[in-house]
Amino acid sequence: MPQMPKRVKFRKSQRGKLKGKAMRGNYVAFGEFGLQSLEGGWLSAEAIEAGRVTASHFMRGEGRLYIRVFPHKSVTSIPAETRMGKGKGEPEYWAAVIKPGVVMFEIAGIPETAARDCMARVAYKMPFRCRFVARRPNI
Repeated sequence: MPQMPKRVKFRKSQRGKLKGKAMRGNYVAFGEFGLQSLEGGWLSAEAIEAGRVTASHFMRGEGRLYIRVFPHKSVTSIPAETRMGKGKGEPEYWAAVIKPGVVMFEIAGIPETAARDCMARVAYKMPFRCRFVARRPNI
């Protein structure tokens, strides 16, 4: 089942502006390898779930998967062929706001070649370009 908040202060959110690069969440923190976004956009809860299912199916219980994004934003839409002036539509789905540079998924406990293959499969499910990143050595 796709993720969504337990409760929110306001059901309907405004669209907002997507500008700038990610200042937080832009490095591999929990695992050894990660999937980093190269573009900004909205990542739906369904897409996050599809990535989770793909990664867990590939890993077959080995290693550990970390999901670093959560869909906090409600995206609304009004029905087709509705006249203007009838208010804002109902929430259709939940999305995570992704800026360029955010690490969305992380993997630990499997070799790099397997992690690359796994992340390539997950990246195929994402609506924007992504790249494979490894943990930086502690300085």
